[in-house]
Amino acid sequence: MFLCLSIGGVWWLAKNNWFLEEYNNANVPKDSARISSFEGDVRIIRASTRETEKVAKDTFLFAGDTIQTQADGKAQIRMIDGSTLTIRPNSTVVIRDSASIFGGTSVRVALDTGQINVRTLDQTESSNNVVEVKEVQNKLQSQTDASFGVNPTTNGGEIRISRGGVETTVGGEKTVIKDGEFATINNGKVSPKERLHEPPKLISPPNLEQFLASSNGTSDATFRWQKSDTNTNFNFRLEVASSPFFIADAMLIQRDSLTSPSFSLGNIAPGVYYWRVRGTASSGQTTEWSEPWRFIVVKREGNESLTASDWNVESLGGKLYLISGKTSPGVTVRILGRETFAAGDGTFKMQVSVPSNETTVELGDEHGNRNRYVLSLQTGKVIRQY
Repeated sequence: MFLCLSIGGVWWLAKNNWFLEEYNNANVPKDSARISSFEGDVRIIRASTRETEKVAKDTFLFAGDTIQTQADGKAQIRMIDGSTLTIRPNSTVVIRDSASIFGGTSVRVALDTGQINVRTLDQTESSNNVVEVKEVQNKLQSQTDASFGVNPTTNGGEIRISRGGVETTVGGEKTVIKDGEFATINNGKVSPKERLHEPPKLISPPNLEQFLASSNGTSDATFRWQKSDTNTNFNFRLEVASSPFFIADAMLIQRDSLTSPSFSLGNIAPGVYYWRVRGTASSGQTTEWSEPWRFIVVKREGNESLTASDWNVESLGGKLYLISGKTSPGVTVRILGRETFAAGDGTFKMQVSVPSNETTVELGDEHGNRNRYVLSLQTGKVIRQY
């Protein structure tokens, strides 16, 4: 089942053209931006015809075009100055300008709804990269990584700078927002800058964790995370869904105003799930979502203990090791959150970084059979199994 899920995920991404081939520059229309990757439902409203089309291969964007991502949509756009524009789900962006001028480039986009990320490369003196949010102009500096959003609750703008800086202009007044700073835009005014809070750090269940359903056919899980600033009070929002896009139809739970960085959930049916958390500080600043982690609840169908043999541990220097062995074909092998599958002859091999002198290797199959081996990284021998 797990092999099918992995293969199916790659097939789905390929089907949705998340991986696009490189273009010959000779085939790129002048002063056009190119959609370098996309996923889900992404649409373009052409300025020239006002017609709406779904994104496919060979899609280029021009000044005046509008990009809309639906709840399951995401797009990455390569702009003419080499910068990368990433459009999150449920967002609307207008390409205001995309032109080569006087030896430089002019790139300008306007965010109407949702959220975008922009990463710039080195900029020449004659080049401009501008993001408009709520009628406020934000000129990006070289080597900048910035996030711009429209808060659906307040309808105000949000600016987060992870690297570099932006020059924000309101009514002729300029403000520079720098690396590690956050500001909001409300009623045409930029709020005083404050320190940017990072998303909460997820702890458990770890990414790719597998739970074996109990005799009643379900499983329990306790979600734990760590706030980004120990000196700041946060309220947290937790979401668990069967879709990595957390669309409404796939939502398992949504919990707001959690004051403790943990939440227990019972009676989870077998399936693949994703979870994420964001925090709102006492100042009102809301962090971005943590990167989603995946966990799997496996239906209990078997009670056999999986076996493994031919263990070998090779030190690659430092805390890096190459661990190999042999078990039944197709068995899932997990070490420290990483996983691989036993080949047709049952052999497996995985390179991992281990901070201690021993590690646990977990074996599992689609029937719910499980076993764990604790290996000595010094001798390569099994210390215990359970």
